[in-house]
Amino acid sequence: MLDAIGIGLVFPILPALLRDVGHTSEIATLLGVMLALYSACQFLCSPILGVLSDRFGRRPVLLVSLAGAAIDYVVMALAPELWLLVLGRAIAGVTSANMAVATAYITDISSEGERAKRFGYFHAMFGIGFIIGPVLGGILGDVWVRAPFLLAAVLNGLNFLLALFVLPESRPGSKQARFDWETLNPFRPLAWAFSFKTLIPLMAIFLLLNFVGTVYGTIWAIFSEDAFGWNGRMIGLSLGAWGVCHALAQAFATGPAVARLGERGALVAGLVFEAGAMLTLAFVTQGWILFAMAPLFALGGVGIPALQSLTTRQVDADRQGQLQGVLASLVSLAAVFGPLFFSFIYYGIRHSWPGMIWLVAVGVYLLALPLMLSIGRVPAKGRK
Repeated sequence: MLDAIGIGLVFPILPALLRDVGHTSEIATLLGVMLALYSACQFLCSPILGVLSDRFGRRPVLLVSLAGAAIDYVVMALAPELWLLVLGRAIAGVTSANMAVATAYITDISSEGERAKRFGYFHAMFGIGFIIGPVLGGILGDVWVRAPFLLAAVLNGLNFLLALFVLPESRPGSKQARFDWETLNPFRPLAWAFSFKTLIPLMAIFLLLNFVGTVYGTIWAIFSEDAFGWNGRMIGLSLGAWGVCHALAQAFATGPAVARLGERGALVAGLVFEAGAMLTLAFVTQGWILFAMAPLFALGGVGIPALQSLTTRQVDADRQGQLQGVLASLVSLAAVFGPLFFSFIYYGIRHSWPGMIWLVAVGVYLLALPLMLSIGRVPAKGRK
């Protein structure tokens, strides 16, 4: 949660900081480049951190990445030149790849039956962080545009102290593990993952779900303005309502859904709920309906933790860090191309039918349905 708050703090004030440092008001292209750069660095480094945590232990990798993030946010807060800000954003993408290590840690300490529920808790805490972070960032940014970066540094420092003094090691690295430079090849873990036939459809579903998930951050605000004439306050309230419902569903609905329906059943149910909410949103004309649909959207979120749990069953315990690194890199890959895709489509249809963007999202979603239905009920354990 602290990590997510630190990341979310920066979002509301990044455009203002770019204008301040770059001494220009034309920052649209630069902003897009920085967002893509952040996600690209996550994509490249998530598999690497996952592999390193398998070899040397989860805790050392977490400590180094958290310390690096704290230092990086201080540098970004004080950056006098644009190139330092861009470099800092790239490093922030590298250090945020520690999410792969965190999810591998959860896998280490959880039985197979507990994993879906605990991944749900993880996503709930991350969702709460993304509710709190942008609000704090907006408030602090009005005081001083660089203040959110300093608070992000403090939060990462606090995370570092928690990991140093409270967090025990979940899976010590092998004493026989020897480092080789080939480990730093980010595509090697991807090639390893694609060597498992049972993992390929699961990774494809994971990529598609996260690709569609980028539509909210990309389109939500401008769609609300176009469709309902909302101002910033109403958009913020709607995002807050969505975030609260999402966090509650992740924390309290994922475990029971998996227990009752199984992981595959929960995955399909999540798609049905979310696709139904999107279909409804495509045709609504009253803004209050968007608030009413928040619980339905939130129930759609049970699919991702169920899918993560199902995926962990395919790989042995000593490769969970590598697997979580691959999954995190797929999330980052979706975050690079998803916003480009949905923004391009939306700007072509916004003046004729803004709601059509949700039909496009459902169309992409439905590509995952045949893959979901093809998943075996009892997945086979992957090889080392």
